[in-house]
Amino acid sequence: MAAKTVYIIGGPTASGKTGLAIALAKHFHTSIISADSRQCYKELTIGVAKPTEQELAAVPHSFINQFHLSEEVNARIFEEAAMGFVKKIFDKNPVAIMAGGTGLYIKAFCEGLDQVPEIDPVLRRQIRDNYAQHGLAWLREEVRIKDPAYWLKADQMNPQRLLRALEVKEQTGQSILIFHEQKKPARDFSIKKIGIDLPRERLYAQINHRVDTMMEEGLLEEAMRLLPYRHLPALRTVGYEELFAYFDGKYMLPQAVDKIRQHTRNYAKRQMTWFRRDTTFTWIKGNSLSEALSKFGLKK
Repeated sequence: MAAKTVYIIGGPTASGKTGLAIALAKHFHTSIISADSRQCYKELTIGVAKPTEQELAAVPHSFINQFHLSEEVNARIFEEAAMGFVKKIFDKNPVAIMAGGTGLYIKAFCEGLDQVPEIDPVLRRQIRDNYAQHGLAWLREEVRIKDPAYWLKADQMNPQRLLRALEVKEQTGQSILIFHEQKKPARDFSIKKIGIDLPRERLYAQINHRVDTMMEEGLLEEAMRLLPYRHLPALRTVGYEELFAYFDGKYMLPQAVDKIRQHTRNYAKRQMTWFRRDTTFTWIKGNSLSEALSKFGLKK
C-alpha cells in the first residue's frame, strides 16, 4: 500500500493557492481540504475569494460552505474536522491536498493543539473588559505577577497571547506553559509543505486586480446583505470592514476600495511572516504544477 501523504499548499492571499491545489488534486485524483478560516462560512463568497462553482465542481472540496456565520469556528474545530476529512480521503486514496492561507489552521493540523481547558465565558469577558479599560500596561503587569514563568518567555507586546495566558492562569491556577509542554498527538501519515512566494510587485498587482474583480462581481452588494451581521467575529475581515465603514459614511467608495487593497497587502505580508517561520516549507516562485511536483520529488 502506498504511503499516506498530505501535500499542503500555503502562502499569502492572491498568490494562486487555489489553482495549484486543483491542479495537484487532479494529478493525484484526490480531494482538497480548505485551510481558510473564512471560506468555511456559507454566507461569505466574493469577499473571501471562495473557489468558483466551476472550481468546486472540478475537484471535491472539504471545509468550504460548512458553517453559518453565527457558528464559532476555530483552529481546534478545524483540526478535528480536517483529521476526519483526511481519514475519509485515505479510505480511497493515499494522497490528500490541503490549501489555504490560515497558518494557525495548518499548524494545528500538522502538530496538534495544546490541550488548554475551556475558559469560563464570564471570566473571559471580565479579563477582556479590564484590558479594554486599562490597556496593555495593565495586562502585562497582571501576567508578570501571576504567571512569571510564562512572562519570561512571552512575546510581551502580543496582547492576544498575554490574554490567553492570563485566562488560563485564572481558570486553572496553572501556567499556560504546563499545557504547552504536554505531548501532542503523532500523525500516522507524512506531511509535505510547499509555499508560493511571489515577487512583491507581482503579488501586490494580483491583490489589486483581485480587489477590482471582487467589486465588479458584486462585493458591495454582498457587504450590504451582510451588514446586519457585522457584529459577528467572522465579519471582522478585510473587504467587509472597509465597506461597512463606507456605509457608515466614514469613506467615499473609491477610498474604501483603496483601503481594501492596502489592508489586503498588509494581510499578505503578515501571512508571509507566519509561513516563513515554518522551516518545513519548501518555496516556489509561482503556482506551476510542474515546479511543485519537482519540489516534491515527483514527476508530472
